Amino acid sequence: MKTVEFHEGGCQCGAVRYRTVGEPAKTAICHCRYCQTRTGSAFGLSVYFAKAQLTVLQGEMRDYHFETESGRGFTNQFCVTCGTTLFWHLEMSPELVGVAGGTFDPPTFWFEVKREIFTRSAAPFVHTDLTDRFETTASYRPVKIDGAALQGAKRG
Repeated sequence: MKTVEFHEGGCQCGAVRYRTVGEPAKTAICHCRYCQTRTGSAFGLSVYFAKAQLTVLQGEMRDYHFETESGRGFTNQFCVTCGTTLFWHLEMSPELVGVAGGTFDPPTFWFEVKREIFTRSAAPFVHTDLTDRFETTASYRPVKIDGAALQGAKRG
């Protein structure tokens, strides 16, 4: 009989704590401009679970909702005390919740990352050995143009 794994994590100040149960539905390194601005880094580390696999144990979060250039909703959830983004919900995948990979308790990176997406806007100093690499994603279908700060394609 296989043991079900639990993994806990939380925000930087510790006010928000969560637990996931079981294996993630999918994982990815994402270089899109939304993940870059969400993390303040070169990429986002996305660990997706079915909503029923995630329990918020404590803390208060606030939502920030916006529309992507594909016209779909994207909602970040962050700690009201320290501002750490912990989760996000994508309109195109309503059954899943994204968890920020770096917010899990040590050993933080217990999951296997299998894909890399939006490589078109990857920082030139980021290199991985992942073989599932995509310039965008299969669901990327822009219907509007984001402002200059969010434009993901290399222009010039």
